[in-house]
Amino acid sequence: MSLVKLNIKGISYSQTQNGAYALILSEVDGERKLPIVIGAFEAQSIAIALEKEIKPPRPLTHDLFKSFSDRFKIKVKQVIIHKLVDGVFYSSIICENEQAEEIIDARTSDAIALALRFNAPIFTYKTILDKAGIYLKATPKKEEGEEENDEALVVDEVFAESTSESTDYKKLSLQELYNSLDSAVANEDYEKAANIRDEISRREQN
Repeated sequence: MSLVKLNIKGISYSQTQNGAYALILSEVDGERKLPIVIGAFEAQSIAIALEKEIKPPRPLTHDLFKSFSDRFKIKVKQVIIHKLVDGVFYSSIICENEQAEEIIDARTSDAIALALRFNAPIFTYKTILDKAGIYLKATPKKEEGEEENDEALVVDEVFAESTSESTDYKKLSLQELYNSLDSAVANEDYEKAANIRDEISRREQN
């Protein structure tokens, strides 16, 4: 399968969903964007890596991993977003230790946070970009005459899709909720797991 190289266009936030962020990736030789919903901690870690001048007083988790890897001569060569299932992106970190090469499974947000720290390229398969890639159009602001893109609207749409099942949680029994929670955690869909956990908590408090 054909690999497509991606650049990080930026991080956008939802105007309607508090605490919702999306990492916007852009194909190098094209115009499509790949939006990926990420958590607040991962958004902060990626933002810090993008802003080279910002140095946290204590190392973040991804900074600690970088220091650990440097100490033991482990290098991240590249990151590949290799699978998309039910709106969840799966990634692999390709590492090298002297002559040995290893492939490590990782959440996409963690993989990209590490790729930035190792200056490693990010790739995805063309089939994934064909399925989830979108085009962002710049639209002018009528009052100010400046350009404004619709990335924030994209976050709202992507986040809404990833949490669209939340409206059906009230229809499920408590046991079905626990089963759905186990499935969400197993699939690393932590946003969904958090919503299910909240519904379980509401049930158990009543």
